[in-house]
Amino acid sequence: MQNHFGEIAGVLTAIFWTVTSLAFESAGKKVGSLSVNLIRLVMAFFFIGIYSWIARGFFFPTDANWFQWKWLAFSGLIGFVIGDLLLFQAFVVIGARISMLMMALAPPFAALIGWLLLGEVLQPMSWLGMAITMVGIVIVILKREKTEENGEIVKKIKSNYSVSGILLALGGALGQAAGLVISKKGMGDYDAFSASQIRVLTGIVGFTILFFFMRRWPKVWEALQHTSAMKRITLGAFFGPFLGVSFSLLAVQHTQAGIAATLMAIVPVLIIGPAIILFKEKVNWKEILGAVITVIGVAMFFL
Repeated sequence: MQNHFGEIAGVLTAIFWTVTSLAFESAGKKVGSLSVNLIRLVMAFFFIGIYSWIARGFFFPTDANWFQWKWLAFSGLIGFVIGDLLLFQAFVVIGARISMLMMALAPPFAALIGWLLLGEVLQPMSWLGMAITMVGIVIVILKREKTEENGEIVKKIKSNYSVSGILLALGGALGQAAGLVISKKGMGDYDAFSASQIRVLTGIVGFTILFFFMRRWPKVWEALQHTSAMKRITLGAFFGPFLGVSFSLLAVQHTQAGIAATLMAIVPVLIIGPAIILFKEKVNWKEILGAVITVIGVAMFFL
């Protein structure tokens, strides 16, 4: 299993992100996604600081050199700020489902950027595993819309999405992929948790500046006073930008960026179980088929 440490870290990242997506979806509906974004990053900064102080004796990553600070900060700006903002705007324009469908392109984007920036070349088996995994994810995400025509309910795949919405979602996917690869370039063999703290700090700075221009601080104050939302944000911050992001860096540190990005992208499949148990949602045969195909694709990375 030591030979597949990066792949295991990638799967664990997806599990952590499944928990955080459920928590942040609930909190975002109560206090708004932008407020959730900033608060979760501040919480994660302290979670990582406490862990690093216990594990390494550093609350703040003062042992990182300039090269690491430069590239990790850049990756935080690309991934946390620009990528997330584009994705959240895509949610508004074309909806979460189609946005997440576009996000399924993050793995090949990561593989391409990893090749250009780091010289990483995936083996044919890895490309096959990536392709199979992505097919499974697409099947799970792509559901048919119910519309009413001439008094009858008709199921069909909705296709009239705005070009701007699609471009926003693609920008989110590209931002996530680029942020991951740039993180790997800057991190090297540096501690993944402290590397995450640098990225989180950049995200905090970016959102703080944005909030001043958008005059969103009253909304943040309202969110901080919302007890129910804060419980969910705390849970999401622990499993998301603390454990999830840190393990994503462990994944790219020990395997190729394209493989790591593919394994992290299986959240839509992992979330099926909690949706059934917690929200009593019904699962159709396409979602089951997509989940099985995704598992087969993931398993190919461990052969």
